[in-house]
Amino acid sequence: MKKKPTYSKRSLREATQGYSFMAPTLFVLALFIIGPILYAFFLSFHKVQLLGTATYDFVGLSNFTNITDDGRALRALWNTFKYVIIVVPTQTLLALILAATLNAGLKGQSFFRIVYFLPTLTSSAVLTLIFMWMYNQNGLVNKLLSIIGLPGYNWIGDPSVALTAIMIMNIWATAPFFMVIYLAALQDIPESLYEAAELDGANAFKKFLYITVPNLRPVTSFVVIMGLIGTFQLFDQSFIFSGGSGGPDNSTLTVVLLIYQYAFKSLGTMGYAAAIAVMLSLVILVATLLQRKFSKEESLY
Repeated sequence: MKKKPTYSKRSLREATQGYSFMAPTLFVLALFIIGPILYAFFLSFHKVQLLGTATYDFVGLSNFTNITDDGRALRALWNTFKYVIIVVPTQTLLALILAATLNAGLKGQSFFRIVYFLPTLTSSAVLTLIFMWMYNQNGLVNKLLSIIGLPGYNWIGDPSVALTAIMIMNIWATAPFFMVIYLAALQDIPESLYEAAELDGANAFKKFLYITVPNLRPVTSFVVIMGLIGTFQLFDQSFIFSGGSGGPDNSTLTVVLLIYQYAFKSLGTMGYAAAIAVMLSLVILVATLLQRKFSKEESLY
């Protein structure tokens, strides 16, 4: 029979001291992270009225089943899904290309590193307002298009291009952040690999494809996961672009913006908003786990 572990007074005292030092951090985590998550799960199963006297009416899974009958929720899911599958691969590829270019030892690369990184330092709200000015029908983008003989667009008011306009802005603003991560990872690739490939007659493209890309797989996995989480949570740009409505014609309505509208703009729908938030968190979790699984399978080959 196994003997039960015995704890000395000294080990108990050390454990008590350790948990005492951890207590403030544990309290903050419980109050501001774990608590709100559990409360959101609680709200998702209730019809909630928080104004005046708070009331909680248990409705079971009806908040979740109502999502499939909500046309605006389905449109928000589609907009968010389309945004994710276009923005994440594009910004990842652009970040990798920019990092490889800046790591090639070109003249003035320090200057270009600063210039490329500037969009990341700009406030998201300010950046959105700048692009709204550029997207104006008489703005900079349409003038540049007219110079090269292409037609202009009503970037903000046309439902067919409004979400695309937000995609372009976010790719331009986010890719430099991931570029810095790639740039740091490129410094760790042994130069001897490139020298050996050059002796074998490999050109610059083959060295990039067969040396750089495989060695950056762990970093690419991290960049994709961070991109997935960030794009699924698109809110501020869509809110500013549409004035909080998700227009025109719900073309820029995202899941997080819809949650905001149901939580703070409509009475009695806080529980429904919490159900959508729970569903979104599960979608992000599944997407992240799938991406990690595929990246691990690729690393076996």
